[in-house]
Amino acid sequence: MASNKDSFGRTLFVVVGLCLICSVLVSTAAVVLKPIQQENKLLDKQKYILEAASLINTKEGKVTKKEILSKYEQYVEARLVDLKTGEFVEGDANVYDQRKASRDTSMSSVPENDIASIKRVADNAVVYLVRNDEGKLTSVILPVHGYGLWSTMYALLALEADLNTVQGLVYYDQGETPGLGGEVENPKWKALWKGKKLFDEQGDLAISVTKNPTVASSVYGVDALSGATLTSNGVQHSLTFWLGKEGFANFIAKARNGGLS
Repeated sequence: MASNKDSFGRTLFVVVGLCLICSVLVSTAAVVLKPIQQENKLLDKQKYILEAASLINTKEGKVTKKEILSKYEQYVEARLVDLKTGEFVEGDANVYDQRKASRDTSMSSVPENDIASIKRVADNAVVYLVRNDEGKLTSVILPVHGYGLWSTMYALLALEADLNTVQGLVYYDQGETPGLGGEVENPKWKALWKGKKLFDEQGDLAISVTKNPTVASSVYGVDALSGATLTSNGVQHSLTFWLGKEGFANFIAKARNGGLS
């Protein structure tokens, strides 16, 4: 005689009960851990900002949380910029989520020339002003992003105070092919950017990610990634868009005319 414990109804009751218990546990863990995840995410972003500004060197070993927080607070000021006017606007740039804003139709717009395949651009963007111990501006860091081969690639473009000379280009979030497009994070490739010029003497955008060795060796050129043409194009398109009129062009123009002094 079969036991009542083997009935279909009892089995279904146990399965549903376990599912409910697991759902509650997973949901609780997600809620409890969310502040920690956000804190770690912010700390990671600050680390990359400091790396772009050459204030830390992750190649020399692990950088402590205390060192990241201390240097960021001492040297970096985050500001919000209206991309249409290039003017600073009020708001807490440290908590502003530009990605989230770009998905909000009331806080973003569709680009006229979406060469970077970003679909929407937030009205406001964050810029990071870096000053030395004497309070003198040494770097301006611009967040840029654009689509590569497989993913939207997010980077920080660090410029010297002239807003033309590159200090560094640091990719911190991308899903390109490891060993090919993923080489945007290779220290050897990132080192090629230091000292390159974005604009020519006429003020036109001149930086080029190229396979042409003559151009790549010039002050306006960077070697394209070997075997990763579409990712390299994505890097070029990201810079073309974000340094153009729908990106930071108005801010850069104002800053180069003394707008940051």
